[in-house]
Amino acid sequence: MRLPTRHLLGIEGLHPRDISALLDLAESYVLLNRSGKTRRDVLRGRTLINLFFEDSTRTRTSFELAGKRLGADVINMSVSTSSVSKGETLLDTAATLNAMNCDLLVVRHKASGAPALLAQKVDAAVINAGDGMHEHPTQALLDALTIRRNKGTLAGLTVAICGDIAHSRVARSNLLLLTAMGSRVRVVGPPTLIPAGIDQFGASVFHDMREGLRDADIVMALRLQTERMSAGLIPSAREFFTFYGLDAAKLAVAKPDALVMHPGPMNRGVEIDSQVADDAARSVIREQVEMGVAIRMAVLDVLARTALAHA
Repeated sequence: MRLPTRHLLGIEGLHPRDISALLDLAESYVLLNRSGKTRRDVLRGRTLINLFFEDSTRTRTSFELAGKRLGADVINMSVSTSSVSKGETLLDTAATLNAMNCDLLVVRHKASGAPALLAQKVDAAVINAGDGMHEHPTQALLDALTIRRNKGTLAGLTVAICGDIAHSRVARSNLLLLTAMGSRVRVVGPPTLIPAGIDQFGASVFHDMREGLRDADIVMALRLQTERMSAGLIPSAREFFTFYGLDAAKLAVAKPDALVMHPGPMNRGVEIDSQVADDAARSVIREQVEMGVAIRMAVLDVLARTALAHA
């Protein structure tokens, strides 16, 4: 398969057939990873640079593992010790990276649109690993893979995304992907954390947690992103948990086989109770991490093929 463009900057613009094909390819990489084998011929001779302007553990590490398992030369650039910390602009950084002739560039940045800007300035294929409050496409893809592996389909499922919707690029990418694939998406949270006009993207809005979770197939809790908030959006973390934290009592109104998800990192006792997060029968949070490596292998594989087609 090939993508319509040589970059992956967001879910927006992907056709459902592209999403399905990426998920199908990732399925093969799940099996390969579990077998302990690798395909080091796929990206042999290619260079992957991880450029993270924001801290990350899961995303950066899984891209690093994905690249190495496919045979790429992987470089992790530490922004804190790079020229960026000395005042270098993003465009100057782009010129520097372009001179290095890298093939794949994974970018996380606090500013929405930064990966798209870099994509205009470099010859490498650019992958958005999260930009501001815009998108996080590979997170949505790994969430979709996790759901499909457990439920068999995405179509017709009711997915409740709960908590800090307003500041979450994960919520936006999931909303775009899940609605495109036929899921019914609910967003659940206090009015201060639900962005205006989100219903225009096909989501149903709920401010009562139990109403939002009633008969849901999937319950996805989001991290409370206090670093992006202005003061006064929530009274306190304790009060937020009382009304919107995912615990056993609130989860009881969802379907008996409802899956519990969280993109991580988790704030236990704020967005989610430990009992729910660690429930082996319903929580797929650890599986999400495993699926992250497989999805990112699939994305790197496909973008490498797409780059050859555009060459």
